[in-house]
Amino acid sequence: MSEPDNYEMVSIYHLNPEDQEQLLQEQRECVFNWCTKDEWPMGVIMSFIWSKGRIWMTAGAHRHRISAIRRNPKCSVVVTSTGTSIGAGKTVTIKGKCILHEDQETKDWFYPEFSRKLYPDESAAKSFEDLLDSPLRLVLEVVPIKYINYDGHKMFRHTAGQLPESELGEPSESDTVRLQREIKRRKL
Repeated sequence: MSEPDNYEMVSIYHLNPEDQEQLLQEQRECVFNWCTKDEWPMGVIMSFIWSKGRIWMTAGAHRHRISAIRRNPKCSVVVTSTGTSIGAGKTVTIKGKCILHEDQETKDWFYPEFSRKLYPDESAAKSFEDLLDSPLRLVLEVVPIKYINYDGHKMFRHTAGQLPESELGEPSESDTVRLQREIKRRKL
């Protein structure tokens, strides 16, 4: 594949599995998305941890997102590499289903791990953990169904003619079928 003429086919710039894992382990914030009862997408920035192959977060039981997840557990989580040691330009979007936990067993492992990720200082982590331990608080577990990832560094290297063919991924259906259909529809 030669250097691109435009940026219409970007699904070939897959994030390597090791980089995806590092991004999910290192980043502390994500955008959590759900649908409201009138089917509008909504999202907020939340702190999270990546553990057991899942995204884990917490919120009060009275939050709108909790009511929405109780109605419809379908959600997505978007994580960017900005602010991490792997630099900007890499993303992971996770399409998943959210499970709400109110059991003490989940809270007992989650609160300490979550607190230590956000507050490396032990005293600050313990104080935060104590504040989280409330009967109104839930733990959200996002079970991944599909990953969409992107590595902007690969795109820039490809544009400059510096990316070996072996580092390009297989294009997605949006770039093989839908792009061609759109080109044909527009008579380009």
